[in-house]
Amino acid sequence: MKMLTLTLIACTLLGQNPGIQRTVLEKKDISVPGREAIVAHVEITPGSFAGKHTHAGEEISYILEGELELLVDGQPPRNIKKGESFVIPAGAKHNGHNKGTVPVKFVGVYVVEKGNPLASPAQ
Repeated sequence: MKMLTLTLIACTLLGQNPGIQRTVLEKKDISVPGREAIVAHVEITPGSFAGKHTHAGEEISYILEGELELLVDGQPPRNIKKGESFVIPAGAKHNGHNKGTVPVKFVGVYVVEKGNPLASPAQ
């Protein structure tokens, strides 16, 4: 029940589009004052975008399946494949695009400011 509640809270906070599903697996305080770690399983359906957004902290992610086109403002697009990882700096506007024919699945670890939304929409 706790995981379902956290998933519903995350979906509400993120205003998710139907092409992406984030499931919060764990949320814990860490040794850095004012920060918490959130571990999530993320899935983006074929042809979908995550939606441009930011985080109030770093995102560290590892691709489990598929291939993700990572779009970070001010950087060239990157294609991240199964077995590869990426890091998004705090506050960086970014988007993820699944250009493939199978779902992209990854684990994201977010080290963010406690009390803020996990993600916020960006222009």
